[in-house]
Amino acid sequence: MVATAGPQTGDAVILIPGIMGSELVDITTGRTLWGLSDPRWYVSAWTSGTSLTALRLTPEERSGQYGRVLATRLIRFPAFAPVLAGLSPYEQLLKGLRAVVWHPAAAAEFAYDWRLPIAHNAALLAKFARRHLEDWRAHPAYAEGRARRVGRRADAEGDVPSRLVLVAHSMGGLLAWQACQDPDLARQVRTTVTLGTPFFGAPKAVVMLGSGRGVPLPRGRLQRLAVTLPGVYDLLPAYRCVTDGTTARRLTPSDIEGLGGDRELAASSLAMRQDRPARPPVGHVQVVGMHQPTVQALTLGQGTVTTHRFTYRPSSDGMDCVDVGGDGTVPRESAQLPPGAVVPLAQSHGAVAAAAEAVLVAQDAVTDRRTGPWLGETRIGLDVPDVVRAGRPFRVAISGVRLPTDVRCVVVDVASGLRVDTPPARWQDGTIVAEGRPLRPGLYQVRVDSGGMSPVTQMLLSADLPEQPADPDTAGIESLQDGTG
Repeated sequence: MVATAGPQTGDAVILIPGIMGSELVDITTGRTLWGLSDPRWYVSAWTSGTSLTALRLTPEERSGQYGRVLATRLIRFPAFAPVLAGLSPYEQLLKGLRAVVWHPAAAAEFAYDWRLPIAHNAALLAKFARRHLEDWRAHPAYAEGRARRVGRRADAEGDVPSRLVLVAHSMGGLLAWQACQDPDLARQVRTTVTLGTPFFGAPKAVVMLGSGRGVPLPRGRLQRLAVTLPGVYDLLPAYRCVTDGTTARRLTPSDIEGLGGDRELAASSLAMRQDRPARPPVGHVQVVGMHQPTVQALTLGQGTVTTHRFTYRPSSDGMDCVDVGGDGTVPRESAQLPPGAVVPLAQSHGAVAAAAEAVLVAQDAVTDRRTGPWLGETRIGLDVPDVVRAGRPFRVAISGVRLPTDVRCVVVDVASGLRVDTPPARWQDGTIVAEGRPLRPGLYQVRVDSGGMSPVTQMLLSADLPEQPADPDTAGIESLQDGTG
C-alpha cells in the first residue's frame, strides 16, 4: 500500500479527459492518429501534411459503425489544435489523484474517442465506471484498507463500501453528467469534479466549424476535420449567443449549414444541448476558468462568423453587452452549472487541469475534505495568438495587473522544454503587452507569472504560412471584436 502524508480515500477515482485529450490509434494499421510525442507533428499536420485525414469520420462511422479507431490512454504529451490552442497532458492531475487513494489501482483513466457523440461515450463511461468500482472492491489493497478503517472506527459508518469519484476536464464533464442520468450509476457516485466543462456549450465550436474560408491554412484544415466530428457539434452553445447588435437568439442548424457545417449533425446536437439532463452532477465541485479573453457571442452573415468577447443580457433599454470572461475557450457562465458554487481559477482552458490549484481542489474533493478557499486573488488574463508566422514577431497582451513590472513573460519550446525568450512587458496604447521575438516552426508555450500562484499559460503554433489577407490573430473568419460589435 502506498502511504502519503495527507488524507486518503478508499473510493474509486476515474479521470476523464477533455476533447482531444485521449490518444487515438487506428486498429487497422496500428498507427497513432492523435497524441504523438513529437510536437513537430502538429506543425506538419495543421499546415502541410495529410495526417488529419484518418481522423475524419468515415461513412461507416457516420452510420454508427464504430471501432476503427481505439482510444488507448490519456495524452502524455502536449497537443495542439487551432482555435482551441494547446492542451496540457494530465500527468500532474493523475499523479495528484493517485497520491490520495489507498492504492494506485483505485485511480483509473477513461480514454475515449472524442470524435464521436457524447451520448455514445457517456454510455461507455457508465460501463467502465461500474467495472472499475467492482475491480477496485475486489482488489487486495481495498480489503486491507477497509479492515484498517474499520479497526480505527468501531461504528457502522466506518464500514461503508467504497463509491466512485469522477474527475473530469472539459468535454469529460459532459460525459460524466450524461452518464449519471442513470440513477443506478448515480447512486454509486459520491462526488463529481469538473474542470472547465462547457455545460452550456462554447461559441468556439461554431468557429471551428466555420473557419474554412479566407483564413490561415491551419484553420482551414481544422474546419475540414471538425465538420465530420459529432463530438464537436455536441459542444455547440445552447444559450442565446447569436446577435445582430440589438437582440440575441439561439443557434440554429441553418446557421451551421450556412457556415459550411453539417445540418443533420447540428440539428441532432443542438436538440441534445437544449434538452439538458434533469439531474445535476452528483456532489458537484466545479472549477471555472476566468479572466482570459473569451469568445462569448457571434454575429453570422453571408457564410461568415464574427466573434465577440461579450455576451448579451436583457435590460430596461434592450440589451446590454457584458464581458463575463472565461478560460479562453469556455465562457465563465457556460462552465457554471446551477445551483452549485464554483471555484474560480485564472487559467486557460487547455491548462486548467494541469494547474497546481486545480489538482489541490480535486484532491480535497476526492478525500471529502473541501477545506477551501483554495485559491488566491490573481486576475491575470493572457491574450495570445493561436497561430503565428515563423520568423515574425508576435504580440502578447496581458491584463489583470497594474504595472508591466508586476509580471514576467516567458516563451518555452515545448519540444525541448527550453526557454527561448523572455520578452519584457511594457505599455502600448493603454495595454500591457510583451512582444515575442520571431520563432522557428514548432509548438511553444507562453507563460505569464505574477508570483504566488501557477503561471497562466497558453500554447501557440509557429509555422511557415503563405501570406494571406486574414489576420492570423483572430478567432473567426472576420476580426475579433472587443465589445463594440
